[in-house]
Amino acid sequence: MYNNQNTNTMIKSIDEKKRGKVEIDLTGPDGNAFVLLGLASKWSKQVGLDSKKIHDEMTSGDYENLVDTLEKYFGDYIILYR
Repeated sequence: MYNNQNTNTMIKSIDEKKRGKVEIDLTGPDGNAFVLLGLASKWSKQVGLDSKKIHDEMTSGDYENLVDTLEKYFGDYIILYR
């Protein structure tokens, strides 16, 4: 039987979906530094950015620097979860 109450939290409104944004769970396998570096390389080439410069900046510090740099260049296109 169909229950028409808004108690089901698994079904979300389409308005909640961020159109065109890639969602990355940093606590899962997609949050691996090598995966993030690969995504940054691919995306930088797609949008005409200097992939070597971005790679060097991402690897110039610790993991937090890597994530901050990823967000700096691609924050308009991604949603990061922790």
